[in-house]
Amino acid sequence: MEIHNESNDRDADKARDLVGSLQKGLGVMEILAAAPGGMTLTEVATAAGLTRAGARRLLITLVASGFARQEDRRFILSAKLLSLTRTWMGGASLWRYAEPIMRGVSAELGESCSAAVLEGEDVVYVARVAGRRIMSVALGVGARLPAYCTSMGRVLLSDLDPPELTRFLAQATISAKTAETVTDRTILAAKVAKTRQAGYAIVDQELELGLRSIAVPVRDKSGRIVAALNVSTQSARFSRAEMEQAILPALLEAARRLEDFLVLQ
Repeated sequence: MEIHNESNDRDADKARDLVGSLQKGLGVMEILAAAPGGMTLTEVATAAGLTRAGARRLLITLVASGFARQEDRRFILSAKLLSLTRTWMGGASLWRYAEPIMRGVSAELGESCSAAVLEGEDVVYVARVAGRRIMSVALGVGARLPAYCTSMGRVLLSDLDPPELTRFLAQATISAKTAETVTDRTILAAKVAKTRQAGYAIVDQELELGLRSIAVPVRDKSGRIVAALNVSTQSARFSRAEMEQAILPALLEAARRLEDFLVLQ
């Protein structure tokens, strides 16, 4: 009795739909991308596992299409690929691009990862990946929290110059959310200045008892802070020192990747 395997049929259909030459050509582009100084025909053929004749056809096609150029015996990727990347980046939302990066941070740490911008006296959440451990504060995209008592808020406020920060704190509505909330405006200004110097902020149970968070800036190509990225956790899970050791490096790397996106805008 013959057993019909639908999974094998689907695999066979996918294999028939693949354009082998395109797949090989993309592989050659990846190889050239890793060699800024270019490669000879023989080097490309060896790296790609192709015959010299096959590699030559692909390289000549890339040159004719403008994706590569030939200098003497070496083939080098052109700037056309970068132009395509810029076009794609220009049409892509930063936060759509950020989501898989933030998911990676959340999965690595088992905690929530959020991004926010400053609007008035508040931080407004523009992206969020919830962790497995739920705090009583219900948050989602569009949620607002006071800037003065949140880690992302202090990072965003650190981009203000001293007179702007003084005006902000003078006008802001400030009240104690917990017994740990800093409400003295002079102390708050000092904490924002410390954040500016350190490049990150930790806020310890000032918004909610048992909630500790750490945030880093995301800067545009001019160096201005356009958003903040944070991880929040239960205070019993991570001490402040452990947050600096275990969470801060992951956040800084995620912010760097988002800044790479912004550079191409």
